[in-house]
Amino acid sequence: MLTCSKLIEQGHGLAKVLLARAPTLSLDWDIRQKSRFQAQDSTGRHLAIFLQRGQVVRGGDVLLAEDGSLVCVLAAPQTLLRIEACTEHGSPFDLTRAAYHLGNRHVPIELKPDHLKIEPDSVLADLMRAMHMTVRTVEEAFEPEGGAYATRHDSHGHGHDHGHESGHAH
Repeated sequence: MLTCSKLIEQGHGLAKVLLARAPTLSLDWDIRQKSRFQAQDSTGRHLAIFLQRGQVVRGGDVLLAEDGSLVCVLAAPQTLLRIEACTEHGSPFDLTRAAYHLGNRHVPIELKPDHLKIEPDSVLADLMRAMHMTVRTVEEAFEPEGGAYATRHDSHGHGHDHGHESGHAH
C-alpha cells in the first residue's frame, strides 16, 4: 500500500502537464474531511492517506505519495439537497435567510450566489420548504464552507494571502 502524507492545496505550484498525467482519486465529503483513510486511485493503486489532524481535502487538491507520485483529488458527486429561493413568491434575500437558519444549526453548507447545498436531512428540508424555499435532491460534488477558522490559504477565492491591511475585512 502506498502512503500519502502531504497535501498540495489545489496543486499550487505544480505544472499542469504533471497534473494532467496524474491518477485521480474521487472522494465524497464524508471521506475528504477525514485525515486518515484508505482509498484506491484511478490506476488501481491502494493508498493509505495520513494527513495532519483536522486537514480537509478539497476537490482539486493533490496528494503527494511516498514514491514521489501525485494523485489528483476529485470531489465525487453525492446525494445533496439543493436549496433555491422561490422565483415566483420569494426574493434573493430569502437565500440569505435560509443560510442563516442552516448555519445556526451548524450543518455543513455550500454557499453559492444562487443556491445552497447541504447533505440530506428531512427535518431541514421541511424547514426550508416552510420558509418557501425550493428544495430538490441532486447528485453533485459537495464543497462546504470551512468555517471562520479554516486554514486554507485561498479561503476567499483570489489566490493570494495577505495580512489585515488588505483593504477588506475578514
